[in-house]
Amino acid sequence: MAEIIIHAQQREATGKEAAKRLRNAGLAPVIVYKKGKIGVNLAVKSVDLIHALHTSAGENVIIKLEYEKDGKKTHKTVIIKEMQHHPIRGNIIHIDFSEISLTQSIQVKVPIHPVGEAVGVKRDGGILEHVLWELDIECLPTQIPEKIDVNVDELEIGDSIHVKDLKVDNDIKILTDPEEVVMIVEHPKIEEEPIAEEEVTEEGAKEPEVIGEKEREERQKEKGETKTQE
Repeated sequence: MAEIIIHAQQREATGKEAAKRLRNAGLAPVIVYKKGKIGVNLAVKSVDLIHALHTSAGENVIIKLEYEKDGKKTHKTVIIKEMQHHPIRGNIIHIDFSEISLTQSIQVKVPIHPVGEAVGVKRDGGILEHVLWELDIECLPTQIPEKIDVNVDELEIGDSIHVKDLKVDNDIKILTDPEEVVMIVEHPKIEEEPIAEEEVTEEGAKEPEVIGEKEREERQKEKGETKTQE
């Protein structure tokens, strides 16, 4: 996985007002953590962050933050730890990065992606339930997969795929519980039959039919005509 270079600048002022001024200038405040502790406060262009997130690596993109410190150029290799968006506009308002080494393993989450069409769905009308959407793994930053593909072609109704069934490279360690269900083909939903119009009493007899005065007169008239014909 290639690094994405983003130019950053150090920021001294912190707090809500300082962050607001940065956002108004098209910048996003970021914090770089090293081993869980704050390392440096920086600011980057929001548009650069958006471009980095739209690569195939998604939120697991490896970023090389370049900035000046004491008049000298320096950099930090980072990966996204946490990202905050505006609740209404949806734009990025803050990012926490974790500083990493390309030669040391890290723990990340990668998406799980179904491939193919289950025979239980195609032939028998079943429903493919996607239960687990992300997999916790540990590997070198350069070996983080974009996604974990799962072939579902052979799944019949009642069949399932567990974490222990997933195939990954030997250099990747799966941390998620191996017994967790990833996908399962469920039986098709059966529609309930409509309730009969005629209600039945507790004794099992039908409720007496209620008719109007006009209908009663018409029935009596029909009975009279029948007797006359006889």
